[in-house]
Amino acid sequence: MVCSSLVRSVIVQAGYIGVLARGRRVNKTLSGVRISAAAKMSVESSRVSLVDMPPHKVDDGGYVGGGWKNEDGSLSCGYCSFRGKRSTMEDFYDVKASRIQGQTVCMFGIFDGHGGSRAAEYLKKHLFNNLMMHPQFLTDTKLALSETYKQTDVAFLESEKDTYRDDGSTASAAVLVGNHLYVANVGDSRTIVSKAGKAIALSDDHKPNRSDERKRIENAGGVIMWAGTWRVGGVLAMSRAFGNRLLKQFVVAEPEIQDLEIDHEAEFLVLASDGLWDVVTNEDAVSLAQSDEEPVAAARKLTDTAFTRGSADNITCIVVKFHHDKTESPKSETKPVAEPEEPKQNPKAELEPQSNPNAEPETESNPKSDAIPDTKPETEPETKGAKAGE
Repeated sequence: MVCSSLVRSVIVQAGYIGVLARGRRVNKTLSGVRISAAAKMSVESSRVSLVDMPPHKVDDGGYVGGGWKNEDGSLSCGYCSFRGKRSTMEDFYDVKASRIQGQTVCMFGIFDGHGGSRAAEYLKKHLFNNLMMHPQFLTDTKLALSETYKQTDVAFLESEKDTYRDDGSTASAAVLVGNHLYVANVGDSRTIVSKAGKAIALSDDHKPNRSDERKRIENAGGVIMWAGTWRVGGVLAMSRAFGNRLLKQFVVAEPEIQDLEIDHEAEFLVLASDGLWDVVTNEDAVSLAQSDEEPVAAARKLTDTAFTRGSADNITCIVVKFHHDKTESPKSETKPVAEPEEPKQNPKAELEPQSNPNAEPETESNPKSDAIPDTKPETEPETKGAKAGE
């Protein structure tokens, strides 16, 4: 990865607080919490895999895809990934389903690499495994996500310490514990939910011209410069990422986390790399995905649409559909006909993200009014090389 002279001297000596590698947790103190061997064994022994995900398939057009449905049919997903116009593939995705202490857990992740594929591939192999091994995964899922993201970033940097590479990656993950959804995001991949046909962003892209991100970076001694788009140090077009050792002081892997209950108005999720979002709006994504009942077909349609609209990047997306008719609903018809029907108790439980006191202030999916205006138009969607300053 080519870096400007402005940031060549920025080498972060990250404190080695722990290592997460090959799906194992080394018994170190992590963020002030010591993980005992007994706790580790307890978590490992309680995890039972529900299914083996079917292998993905590659069609004649180079699209990689597949799908999965849970045992009771209440949830299904489809995924599709395409190299597109780029010469290399740096997008990765992961789908996992497990039972932990009797609780059903489903996990979906998009990892969009830049400067190389090593960081994204590392996240695919380790992030969800590390998360499931966190002793507070079920009792404090937000804390588990936050610590796992940061610790996995440290582990990746440690694994790359003897190389001359500086790969980075986004991570947008949706973790469903029972009927409670947690979305943890780092970078400019994105997750949205369709609620009663309306697109609601569950993550806010980490761009350098976001006012709160700009303030955080500048307070840490960093600079934001225009180089085709706004970039940290004139190099990286996102403000948070895994990896990126040379910019680690400014480009952190601290996730912003939103959580919500999945009710009967929640229809489906769309997770995708920015190869999709560069050319497809949130509203268009919902419209396209809801036109296909099968999530595999919906994911393929979204990927194909992004490519047709001129996306110059790798394109990867996951569509997760909720089938509420498969779950048991109240049997109101058992009441006597003569008895007046009671008003429906519908508190309109909002599917908007709940606040996280430990996270930074949440932002709208559209650019903030006080963000640096991105007034200099680009002639085409930026490529991964542009993200990494190559």
